[in-house]
Amino acid sequence: MSALTTHVLDTSRGAPARDMDVAIHAWQDGVWSQIGAGRTDADGRVAGLLPDGSMAPGTYRLTFATGEWFAAERVEGFYPEVTVIFAIHDRMTHCHVPLLISPYGYSTYRGS
Repeated sequence: MSALTTHVLDTSRGAPARDMDVAIHAWQDGVWSQIGAGRTDADGRVAGLLPDGSMAPGTYRLTFATGEWFAAERVEGFYPEVTVIFAIHDRMTHCHVPLLISPYGYSTYRGS
């Protein structure tokens, strides 16, 4: 399993957000460096954002292309993208960061 997984759900429809682009960056030497990217599948999940294994301690940023996704769905949305910045303090074998979206709001949490 990838060291990092995510799951995007459209809470306004009660359905997965299929075909949304997602990128992962790491904060390294004072700049964000992209270390992975993918697109959500039919279940709203992205496989293989990072290789199998563990995540090193550090600060990471997930960027979800919500504006492009809502436009493709012909829905007017308020957020052109959602960025979730999180910190890993100890080496983790797996980290799950879900995103719940609607056209005018979003929520996230550390999942399992």
